[in-house]
Amino acid sequence: MPFNHPRRLLWASLFLSTLAAAGEPFPSTYQPLPSTPLLIRDATVLIGDGSKIESGDVLVRDGKIVAVGANLTAEAGVTEINGSGRVLTPGIIDIHSHLGVYASPGLQGHQDGNEATDPVTPGVWAEHSILPDDPGFDAARAAGVTSMLILPGSANLIGGRAVAVRNVPAQTYQQMKFPGAPHGLKMACGENPKRVYGSLGRAPQTRMGNVAGYRQAFADAQQYLDDWQRYDKALAEYTKKQAEAASSKKKSKDQKEPGEPPKAPHRDLKLETLAGVLKGEILVQNHCYRSDEMANQLDLAKEFGFKITTFHHATEAYQIADLLAENGTCAAMWADWWGFKLEAFEGVQENIAIVDRVKNGCAIVHSDSSEGIQRLNQEAAKAMARGNAMGYGIDSAHAIRWLTENPAKAMGILDQTGTIAAGKRADLVLWNRDPFSVYALPDSVFIDGAEVYARTDPKKQHVSDFRLGTEVQP
Repeated sequence: MPFNHPRRLLWASLFLSTLAAAGEPFPSTYQPLPSTPLLIRDATVLIGDGSKIESGDVLVRDGKIVAVGANLTAEAGVTEINGSGRVLTPGIIDIHSHLGVYASPGLQGHQDGNEATDPVTPGVWAEHSILPDDPGFDAARAAGVTSMLILPGSANLIGGRAVAVRNVPAQTYQQMKFPGAPHGLKMACGENPKRVYGSLGRAPQTRMGNVAGYRQAFADAQQYLDDWQRYDKALAEYTKKQAEAASSKKKSKDQKEPGEPPKAPHRDLKLETLAGVLKGEILVQNHCYRSDEMANQLDLAKEFGFKITTFHHATEAYQIADLLAENGTCAAMWADWWGFKLEAFEGVQENIAIVDRVKNGCAIVHSDSSEGIQRLNQEAAKAMARGNAMGYGIDSAHAIRWLTENPAKAMGILDQTGTIAAGKRADLVLWNRDPFSVYALPDSVFIDGAEVYARTDPKKQHVSDFRLGTEVQP
């Protein structure tokens, strides 16, 4: 039965108000690090939206970007940084990371990314597995990564919630949790779910079993929403009758007592997450390689009235680049990692450039690796080179979008970061040269205007508690 979208939206607002009244569990406690006003002067500024300013200045105050331009006036108390000969970009955002949930080094005790006990586990949240002491966060920060989306793994059809984090040293994950960022839902199609559960003699064993699993899960979520709709309606009627009875100075003979209040439906954490997807509050991040399966997933989303924000890995995205653009769906991809299993067999090195090429295309370079996250600029450089070999004419100002603006858009945080614009968080990377050079290194990394990494100053190179005492003594 098709999803009756307008009707559901009407009552969904009531359901939303019910949950909102309880407050979001595990809220962000993130606080920006102390910062001082600064003016980065005379750098090549890659804005992150495809444009750039040669010999540009960026003024930062109170952790926010205040002005972007040329020959800006330095006010009293502002620290000036000479950016001449260097390149300033927005902080890099990795939309596919397992840092913390698969901490590095990857010991057995750190394997907290897959709740592989059932093919449908939307009730689990990746944030509850994050180890803030994972040294991988420090390594990623030194590579210019200022924010990331941490997802559960891909063993399940529906693996659980993903969380956006700020890449700052912290003792709890709540201190890293990106304020105001929407939750994500990790889904996975293809070989992984059917291999994990098929080998156990359970469903799904096939791709048709995969799709049946998604459909049943969202059908159950629709029923869950219907139950809450009826409850909210009954509660509203009961509350109204109570108010009328209380305000009536003289009851008539026919006036009825309000009776017992309605009983709320049983709270189901699995269906609560999927209900959030149906309401558009939780963004779907879908692990999917083959173009035909991505098309199936888009039809699944239409059947139940939600949107797939991004396909991750997407080695065959180039085959349906127009379809992805028509649906407003991004593709997060590797530059040249393919062929490691059958569903990744048809990868091409031009994939990212082709997805980017079509009108309204949204191409993202992701890592899915504690090592790859340290070289995302080089991964983007490889994709740019392959695109230019096809005559696309991609320059650095455009390619940086694959690492900043587009992932921010796909994570629902573009209003706060992803480009260098007045009013946004001052998440910045000052590179020693063009970031798409194989020799490029970040000289300084800023998060909310605070310098969280300086290449030549060990005092500004955080070392996690996990590594304390592990250095080799001379």
